[in-house]
Amino acid sequence: MDKTTIKFILVGIINTLFGTAIMFGLYNLAGCSYWLSSAANYFFGSILSFLLNKRFTFENHDSVRNTAPKFVINILVCYLLAYGMAKPLTLWIFSGFSVQLAENIAMLLGMVLFTALNYIGQRFFAFR
Repeated sequence: MDKTTIKFILVGIINTLFGTAIMFGLYNLAGCSYWLSSAANYFFGSILSFLLNKRFTFENHDSVRNTAPKFVINILVCYLLAYGMAKPLTLWIFSGFSVQLAENIAMLLGMVLFTALNYIGQRFFAFR
């Protein structure tokens, strides 16, 4: 663990609180779908993440023009992999439970998978 990892964790905590409120609020309170709720989390959370991680975590001084496209590609790949794996796996494991409960668990699992993939992608690709 180096200082970059610790900074990423701090930014991640802030981002997780922000994004989780959006995702579970949309899913459980507004009745939005699994995909719309989780996508909204990562759309708005990614804007916050880009700003905080570019300057604070990775101390990257490249232009936004150079880093933003790589960041967006990283976020999209991580999102599709994490949530694409989480939903079918969770629905299979929790097949006896209500769809709403299983999808809430899938969103939690997707968050964990996304975080791990995203750290690797940001550190070694987007803000290299």
